[in-house]
Amino acid sequence: MNGIIVGYGSIGQRHARILKKLTRRLSVVSKRDIPFPLTYPSLSSALEQENPDYVVIANETSKHYDSLAQLAKSGFKGIVLIEKPLFDRVKGTPNHLFKEAYVGYHLRHHPILQKIFEIIKNERTLFCQIYAGQYLPYWRPERDYKLSYSAQLNKGGGVLLDLSHELDYLHWFFEDWNSIAAKGGKYSSLRIDSTDMFSLMMEMEKCPMVQVHLNYLDRINRREITIITDKYSIKADLIQQTLQINEEKMDYQINRDDTYVLQHKTIMNGAKDNLCTLHEGLKVVKMIEAAEQSMKQRKWIYK
Repeated sequence: MNGIIVGYGSIGQRHARILKKLTRRLSVVSKRDIPFPLTYPSLSSALEQENPDYVVIANETSKHYDSLAQLAKSGFKGIVLIEKPLFDRVKGTPNHLFKEAYVGYHLRHHPILQKIFEIIKNERTLFCQIYAGQYLPYWRPERDYKLSYSAQLNKGGGVLLDLSHELDYLHWFFEDWNSIAAKGGKYSSLRIDSTDMFSLMMEMEKCPMVQVHLNYLDRINRREITIITDKYSIKADLIQQTLQINEEKMDYQINRDDTYVLQHKTIMNGAKDNLCTLHEGLKVVKMIEAAEQSMKQRKWIYK
């Protein structure tokens, strides 16, 4: 399989490192002078010279739609993976001839989340609480955080978009939301113009009470899940890699690249297990838009 990666920021570099081992031929689209053996300055020039089976769109979130539309307009008939989130705001997906198209919510391939999914799919879930926080200047220590897209609203930054993995796996676990209330904004002294903290409360189709807190501020990196069902109390810590179900506690050993590798292998093998479709990815963007609407209007938003 031949591949093209659009974008060579931190996430594009991760995809490139992984796909070099999984593809026959790999090129990168970037306007910058980058340390990669095969590069093109534009997607159109790459498509003219290469014959890709697989294209990964990994540029800034605000550029996802234009890259996807350009790829669709070219008549590309292969497989597309768009990094999360799908778009920076709600838009229709362009008409296309893609064989398959997915959004890069790779945490669906995390064994802890898969274990939780298997437990709760036949359970009556009563409550779910999600916490995800990490201090933004620590994210990419080799780069000034103020220059990152995360710090800039017009480039698709903001904690809801950046930490939308949590919103995706909530859809995966509990299907769509029925009502949502949110409070958030820019609270800290970080030199950014994007939102740095959001709290959400939701009723979802398969869980009557869901609480979510996301922030750029926690200097103790945390990613935690609590779920209560009729039969089980479940507590997961994705940083410490532990899962507790009632009294039983399990430890996991997961390399940071593992879920990306599993995602790519699933796609390249033609399977669909645990992949996020464009339709599902757009649901996440719609949830974010509803949360922002609730924040601005200071009221519950109903479907």
